[in-house]
Amino acid sequence: MEAYKNGDVEGFEQLYSRLYEPLYCFLFRYTREDQLSIDIVQDTFERLQYIKEDFDQQKGTVKAFLFQIAYRLMINKLNRRKKWRTLFPFLVPTSSHRMSADEKLTIQEAILQLPEKQRAVILLVYYHDLPQEEIAQILSIPLGTVKSRLHNAMRTLKEELKEDFDA
Repeated sequence: MEAYKNGDVEGFEQLYSRLYEPLYCFLFRYTREDQLSIDIVQDTFERLQYIKEDFDQQKGTVKAFLFQIAYRLMINKLNRRKKWRTLFPFLVPTSSHRMSADEKLTIQEAILQLPEKQRAVILLVYYHDLPQEEIAQILSIPLGTVKSRLHNAMRTLKEELKEDFDA
């Protein structure tokens, strides 16, 4: 880790190759979702690039540091997913119901019918799992505008998809 903190690319590669699998296994055992686990491991190493200076060997191991990052990212993603289930239950498949290709296509078509500005927010929130603050930054709009566009898009989608999903 010290080599990586000092700018050594090989130090990062060694960390990645040594800790990718243990992180993935931990996340997969917790979530039981392959792609989600892979995404969180990638996000963990990406996050490490920004906070590598925060690592203090006196406080613990690199492995513990990365597991802490991964755990927090996982909890954030799962909490956002719970929020989505509550607000928009038919868009987030449950473990007992996997969306069929037809259901996915129906949702995609409904999203394509949204006004462009609402569609951008829905895609960034739902498909890219970005926090609203980051979306505001990406789209160069106030946070309140992101929230209102998201609310309006969700209302429109619920109305459009109500019959298809009995929501």
